[in-house]
This record gives sequence, structure tokens and C-alpha cells, in this order.
Amino acid sequence: MEEFDLEKADDQEYVVKMINENGKNLEFASEKLRNNKEIALTAIRQNPVALEFVSNNLKNDKEVVMESVKKVGWTACYASEKLKDDKEIMLSGAKVDGQILYYASKELRDDKEVVYEAVKNKGLILKYASNRLRKDKDIVLAAISQDKRAKEYISSEELKQDADVQAILNPPKTD
Repeated sequence: MEEFDLEKADDQEYVVKMINENGKNLEFASEKLRNNKEIALTAIRQNPVALEFVSNNLKNDKEVVMESVKKVGWTACYASEKLKDDKEIMLSGAKVDGQILYYASKELRDDKEVVYEAVKNKGLILKYASNRLRKDKDIVLAAISQDKRAKEYISSEELKQDADVQAILNPPKTD
């Protein structure tokens, strides 16, 4: 793979060629090209982590952010604050990577649908759910089914003793 020629950072044809090799080459493109939506989308399709290098303007563009987050949820960390509060984006990302809940707005950490999807594939992320949802049986069961260590983040002593919760945490011994 050839090294990016910084003298060509404003050459659209060259930049497109380089981001087709590795989307993260967007880092070396000029600010003008990092603010070009089509170039940004090309880079993200090649490597979703390239969202880090798009312009701040495009980090507030729902289509651009969604293109990355739906494949690599944790890239939501690069999204604008406004889009970290966008349920559609966060729900899409939660389905592939529960870690996204860490970057979600306070409101979405209290959204049962978003939290449920997140804990289904990363039980320990229960830690970042709202206190209300850390007492929700459906959420807790999904979290501890994925990772029993999530029991540390259940915020209801009563729920910790629930028969269904205990059946997951301490399954009956079979001989």
C-alpha cells in the first residue's frame, strides 16, 4: 500500500484513490475534501472508523454517521452531541455493538428499546443504563444472559433475588 502524498491532500481524484485503499486515509485529506459528503461516505464504506476524520460539519450529518455506526457501533463516539441523542442512530448501532450505550445521551440511556438492544450483545454495558432500567426485569435478564457479571449493575436488591434472575446466575446442577 502506497504512502499518502500530503502534497496531494487537495487533489480529489488522488484522495478518492487513497481512501478506496483505506478509508482511514481520509485523515490526510484537506479540510475541504474531509467536508465533501460523497468522499466521506466512500471512506466510511471502506472503513467505518474513518468517521473520526470527517469534518465536524459531517459528524452532524445523520446519513454519514449512520453509515459508520450501523457497522461499527462504537464509532458513535465521533458523532455530534445532537446525533448521540438520535434514537434511530443509537438503536442501529446498539444492534451491532452494545458499547454504543456509553456514548448515548442521558435520555437514550433511559430508553428501554435502545438499552435492551445494547445489553443483548454486551451485558456489562448495563452499567451505563439509567437507574430506572437497571431495575427493569427484561433489561436485567437480557444483560445477565449475555454476561453474568452484569449482576453487579442491577440496582434492585429485590430483582437480584428474583427466581428468573437466580436461575440464570445459579443454574441448577445436572448430574
